[in-house]
Amino acid sequence: MLKVGVLGAGHLGKIHLRLLQQSEKYELIGFYDANAEYAQQVSQEFNYTYYPNLAQLIQEADVIDIVTPTPAHYECAKMVIAAGKHFFVEKPITNTVAEAEEIIHLAEQKGVKGMVGHVERFNPAFKAVKNNITNPMFIETHRLAEFNPRGTDVPVVLDLMIHDIDAILSVMNSKVKNINASGVSVISETPDIANARIEFENGCVANLTSSRISLKNMRKSRFFQKDAYISVDFLDKKCEVVKMKDAPEVPGDFDMILQNAEGVKKQIYFENPEIANNNAILEELETFADAINNNTEPVVTLHQATEALRVAYQIIDCFN
Repeated sequence: MLKVGVLGAGHLGKIHLRLLQQSEKYELIGFYDANAEYAQQVSQEFNYTYYPNLAQLIQEADVIDIVTPTPAHYECAKMVIAAGKHFFVEKPITNTVAEAEEIIHLAEQKGVKGMVGHVERFNPAFKAVKNNITNPMFIETHRLAEFNPRGTDVPVVLDLMIHDIDAILSVMNSKVKNINASGVSVISETPDIANARIEFENGCVANLTSSRISLKNMRKSRFFQKDAYISVDFLDKKCEVVKMKDAPEVPGDFDMILQNAEGVKKQIYFENPEIANNNAILEELETFADAINNNTEPVVTLHQATEALRVAYQIIDCFN
């Protein structure tokens, strides 16, 4: 089992601590948090070992799970890499693209593995349909959240939209060609609602909307491609695949047939992919253990997370 230490014991950090303690692939040795008084409270309440010395925790672990606020990701990752240890870091990978590129360079120099917590890749609904998304030409996403003061120190693009950016990039076999976007600050210093239009070199267009001042939560994506429509509900963990094929000579009584202006008939049929229940955070952490143990590429690489961050900042740049 890999010895793992956690940096940061906030809301998400505590979730990681609980799951790592349950994992059969990791041995949780303890955690570090910059707020010593708070860390001791967490240690006493949940019986996790608190390391007041960050360097000692890094030294004694095989893997470090970085769940600190985003501005600290860069310095934490540098310390972990310098010690020659593998690291998992929550999204976004760092605060800036330049920091992310340096982390990639340092990790490659040291020969350590890194993975980034883009958890929607492990959402069971997305996993169930991902192989059906082969060549989308129009994509529409809505990620809406009720207002929560936690996280409003960063733009909604880095807080929410980056999930959809990463998911889209993971199914696209084409580079980004052009981006147009607008954002509005309603209650925060940075935009609370944003819309982006991403054009890819192959002609695909993705239209993304994110808001953190909605009256209800929504996390839906729709993918349109030739002869297929695929929808993913990340929140309710549901998906739908609607496909078309040439209509049979003699349609059945319940067959859904469409005929276009040229007289071509198509049959619509539905696929219901099996959705396997999982804990997405635990699965992403455990796939990283597999990548280390088997010396394979992590599911969400540092390069992929950096590209998602690069696109996020191109969207933010459109706001100015």
